Amino acid sequence: MTSDVPIRIVVTGAAGHAGGNLVRALLARGQAVRALVHRNQRALQGLTVEVVEGNVGDPASLQRAFDGAETVYHVAATISLSLREWPLVEAINVVGTRNVVAACLRCGVRRLVHFSSIHALVQEPLDVPVDEARPLVESPRYPPYDRSKAAAEQEVRKGLEQGLDAVVVYPTGMIGPYDFRPSHFGQVLLALAHGRLPALVAGGFDWVDVRDVVEGAIRAGEGAPAGARYLLSGHWASLRELAALVEEITGARAPRLAFPMWMARLGVPFGTHFTRLDGEHPLYTSVSLRALRGNRGVSHERATRDLGYRPRPLRETLEDTFRWFAENETVERRLRLHAREAA
Repeated sequence: MTSDVPIRIVVTGAAGHAGGNLVRALLARGQAVRALVHRNQRALQGLTVEVVEGNVGDPASLQRAFDGAETVYHVAATISLSLREWPLVEAINVVGTRNVVAACLRCGVRRLVHFSSIHALVQEPLDVPVDEARPLVESPRYPPYDRSKAAAEQEVRKGLEQGLDAVVVYPTGMIGPYDFRPSHFGQVLLALAHGRLPALVAGGFDWVDVRDVVEGAIRAGEGAPAGARYLLSGHWASLRELAALVEEITGARAPRLAFPMWMARLGVPFGTHFTRLDGEHPLYTSVSLRALRGNRGVSHERATRDLGYRPRPLRETLEDTFRWFAENETVERRLRLHAREAA
């Protein structure tokens, strides 16, 4: 659908998990939104948005999308858990961001809000919480996805040097409703709810509600100074703790088998076919295991101080997520009923 209100805000990757939630939050504020969409538009069905078909690899489509825009939220990216996908993540995450920056400068966009990732920042030392002072990853020892998000931010910094007003946000592991595809972490939750994960590993991650992330990003877009950078984290929880919460909410029995990290790392070459999330992509790869043994402390102190950012409790996020999955028939009937009762 289109709007008669002049477009002031553009969202790239608008049909993804974060993008779809961001569009909804902007519309709730009364903003007119133009959505750059590559393929599937399901996440935008029924919303009053102007859709521009294209992608970050196509400068002409970026020109059409950004024409007349005041603010661009650059959310489009591809996530990879493989060590062999540098060409793909470079093309979308790095070159795509370079194209976005160039289009913003050409079209006179007032502000760019760039969605980076916690993975763009160096995690070590692990006994000191990660904050915005951490350097961007550079070494080839880091996975391709991590390096691509760091390189993408370098493109944004080059734009700042050319006069672009830009801010950067670093979400951690986003989960939450309106997860249509579903996302990688959404697939993890569904696999737990449907008993498709035979075993857990001794590791964890910082999980954050996608709605809190987009709220923080909007506030950064509206009031943060040019060049500002904000970590938008939530709550660290182990996979065992996450599975226990899923069991409480859905009634699905959590996996009782849990491998120590060293054993999981040794078994990656042989056991990935036992933990595939969607029939294609395994949960446990060398990249995902590295993430699960990353820094447990991710500080959102700066975002709280400057933006009033306060992530909601993890259980609330999980309850809302499974309620949404239930309403959209993404989980089995017995789990849908249990999720409604838990609401």
